[in-house]
Amino acid sequence: MWFFIGQFLSDIMQSINSYIHRAQAKKSTTAYRSTWQRLHIDFFLFTSVLAVITMGLFILYSAANQNMHIVEKQLLRFLIAFFIMLIAAQIPPQRFRQWTPVIYFLGLMLLAAVLAIGVVSQGAERWLDLGVVKFQPSEIMKIAVPMALAWYFKDRQLPPSFKDVVIAGLIIIVPALLVAKQPDLGTALMISISGACVLLLTGLNWRWIGGSLLALVASTPVLWHFMHNYQRQRVLTFINPARDPLGTGYHIIQSKVAIGSGGVLGKGWLNGTQSHLNFLPAHATDFIFAVCGEELGLIGSTVLIVLYLFILYRCIYISLKAQDTYTRLLAGGLALTFFVSFYINIGMVTGIFPVVGIPLPLISYGGTSIMTLLTAFGILMSIHTHRKLNTK
Repeated sequence: MWFFIGQFLSDIMQSINSYIHRAQAKKSTTAYRSTWQRLHIDFFLFTSVLAVITMGLFILYSAANQNMHIVEKQLLRFLIAFFIMLIAAQIPPQRFRQWTPVIYFLGLMLLAAVLAIGVVSQGAERWLDLGVVKFQPSEIMKIAVPMALAWYFKDRQLPPSFKDVVIAGLIIIVPALLVAKQPDLGTALMISISGACVLLLTGLNWRWIGGSLLALVASTPVLWHFMHNYQRQRVLTFINPARDPLGTGYHIIQSKVAIGSGGVLGKGWLNGTQSHLNFLPAHATDFIFAVCGEELGLIGSTVLIVLYLFILYRCIYISLKAQDTYTRLLAGGLALTFFVSFYINIGMVTGIFPVVGIPLPLISYGGTSIMTLLTAFGILMSIHTHRKLNTK
């Protein structure tokens, strides 16, 4: 009998110890989470973005022919962008809602300034030179347009009426036309897509969506008339790259060769030939995914795409947990815009889409697009972490 009593007491002590350990572990986890919350950083989004950036710097080092100066310059841009992201994460979503009209109209004024006093580079007038820094105001509209649409629909009945859809269309079209005038078809397309993503999230009637697509197809001859010659050549090259293999079709042909030659395992980091021997144009910017495919193969490219999809999943999760119409539409719009940007770039490099000059997010060499994207992630973190704090 004493044996069973002793065994019973032993079991009780083990249960108590197990409960204490679980409570301590839960307390530690709560403290850990509250630390990230106090910093207004979403741990999962932050770490996944950091993983893509780290992978991107290695790819860029190889794509830039081991030019450390380019990597250091890109790293400095990331550090500045991270600082901006952390600042954006500290600002409550209510402030963003209040500032939205100012941000949108300031963006329009900057676009108008580009057409008046912009800096011409590579045949396009896309930059404003402030002496200390040179930047593309068009990148700001990738965030400003979704913010403006979310602000417009925040107190309106959804699904939207025809009148609201027309006004929303004007909010999208005006900056898109100003950017297309520069000319910058790729960014104008992304601005239009960012606005369209928010419109879709409002519960837009599918008949209107189908009608819009039919109207777009019917207006193709008109669009063709207003396109620049190089833009027409890109469309023709997409249909048949072999029509001009040493001219307009050269980019996509060399890109396919680079990706195909990588196979499953790739040629190895720093061992790519298409980029290092300068067969692949724009290998550090728009076509950097081809460098990834050649050197890291199918496996490395899949890892990158999975990281992108995880970031997308987290962004969508944040939008689903948002507390009001403004934050829900804004978070969802930014998430879908991020998806479209890497989807179009990869499709462009692999020949699925025409070449439109959209960089690969967090990988391609560049400055303003990095700042814009990390600012968007900061806004998403603000939406999520402030929601958690407010519900305690």
